[in-house]
Amino acid sequence: MRTLILAATLAVAPLAAPALAQTVAPASAEARASAAGYKALTLCSAVHNATAAGGQRSPDSVDANEFVGIYPTLDPLIHDLTATFTGHRVSVAWDETGPPRVAVWRPGGGCSIMPVGWTGPAGVPATAPTPSVPPVADLPSGPAAGDAVALAAAVTGASDGRYGDGTNTTAVVVLQSGTIVSESYAPGFGPDVPQRTWSVAKSLAGTLIGAAVQRGEVDVDAPAAIANWQVDGDPRRVITLDQLMRMASGLTSDSAGNRTDALYFGGTTVEEQVPGWPLIAVPGTRFRYANNDILLAVLAIAPTFAAHPPADLFARLGMTDTVAETDWRGNYMLSSQVWSTARDLARFGQLYLDDGMVAGQRILPEGWLAHVSRPSGPQPEGDFGYGATFWLMNRSDGVPADTIAAFGNRGQYVVIVPARNIVIVRRGEDPTGNRFDIAAFTRDVLAALDQ
Repeated sequence: MRTLILAATLAVAPLAAPALAQTVAPASAEARASAAGYKALTLCSAVHNATAAGGQRSPDSVDANEFVGIYPTLDPLIHDLTATFTGHRVSVAWDETGPPRVAVWRPGGGCSIMPVGWTGPAGVPATAPTPSVPPVADLPSGPAAGDAVALAAAVTGASDGRYGDGTNTTAVVVLQSGTIVSESYAPGFGPDVPQRTWSVAKSLAGTLIGAAVQRGEVDVDAPAAIANWQVDGDPRRVITLDQLMRMASGLTSDSAGNRTDALYFGGTTVEEQVPGWPLIAVPGTRFRYANNDILLAVLAIAPTFAAHPPADLFARLGMTDTVAETDWRGNYMLSSQVWSTARDLARFGQLYLDDGMVAGQRILPEGWLAHVSRPSGPQPEGDFGYGATFWLMNRSDGVPADTIAAFGNRGQYVVIVPARNIVIVRRGEDPTGNRFDIAAFTRDVLAALDQ
C-alpha cells in the first residue's frame, strides 16, 4: 500500500521530480574501493608489463581503451580517481581518510593488487626465476595461401565496425600453417604490447593442466585436491579436476560468471575466497560458467608450480611477453589475470595444431586436443558449446566443426581451426554491451584463405 501511495503522490506532483532526480545516493565504500583497485591494477599491469616486453603504454592510452565501457557499477567512478606512479607502484586514492589502493609490479611476475591498508613489501611474492630454455625463433611471416584481398578486407572490417558496432579492435594476427599471413594493430598497440587476456586465461590454465598430466603429476579424472574440502562428509570431495575444467562442478555461483571482484580488484586471495562455495547440484550434471571453477582447478595443481611455474611453459612456447599475475600472496589467478601479446597467443594456438609438440618435445598428452574439444555432459545454451576450458564453435555456419576457441571479456579471442591449420587471434577493448561477432569474422577469414 505504501508503494501505491508514493506512486500516486509522484503522479500528481510532477514538480517534485527534479528535486528527487538531483538526490543521488553516494557510491558505497565497496564500489569506490573496487573502482580504485581496478584502476590501480590495470594501470600497473598495462604500463609496466608493456615496458618489460619492450613496448610502451601511457596512462592516457589506458584511459582511452581499457577504461571505456567497464562494469556499470565502476564506470561512473573510475574516471574521477587520480592515480600516482611511484617506481613500480601505482596508488589510487578513493577515500578522504583511508589509505589508497596500491598495485605493485615485480619483474617476471606482473602486478598484484594489495589489500586496503597494506603498508609495505612484506607479503609480496618473490619473482619466480627465469626459466632456462633454448631460444625459440620468431614466427615467420609470409603471403597467405588464398585470396589476399579478401583476407585484408576481413581484417580491416574487424577495425571498422563490420563485426560489431562500437567495438574496439586493438590487434589481429592470422596464422596459417605456422606463418603469420596477416597482422594489424591499432594506434598505441603493437607486437610488443601485452593486453589482459581476461578469460582466455582459462584456456591457458587448461593447457597448464595438460602439461602437468603429461608429466604424470595430476589425473584429471581424480577428485580435485582442494585442502579445504578434505573433511569427512564434505560432498565437494568428489568433484573432479575435469568437472572443474568443464564448468560442471555443481558449486553455487551467485552471479553470471561467478564474479570475483573481491579477488581481482579487492585484495583478497584465492585461498581465502575460492574454496568456500557450497554445492548446489550433483557434480557433472549442470553447466554453469564460473571463474571459480577454473580458480579451483588451478589451486588443485598449485603444488606443481614449484618446479613448473606458468612462466616455464610460456618460455618453452616462445611466449616471451606473457606473464601470469598472482594475488598478493602469490596464488595464480589463471581465470583472468594473464597479460599477453597477440603473437604470443598465436603461438599458444599453434601448440594445439601441433598436437602438443614443441621442437620435437611433447608438452601436452597425445590426444589432449580431443580431450579439451569433447563436449562432455551438460552444455551451455547459445551459439557455442563448451569442452574443457575451451569454447566449441561446432554450431557456427561456415566454420569447421572441430574449431575450438579461447574467449575473454572485452573481445579477446583465440580461434584454433585444426581442419585448416589456422589460428586467428583478435584482441579488443570492447565496451560493455558491444560484442564482436567472432563467428562471422572467423567465417570470413577462413573463406579468404585457401581451401
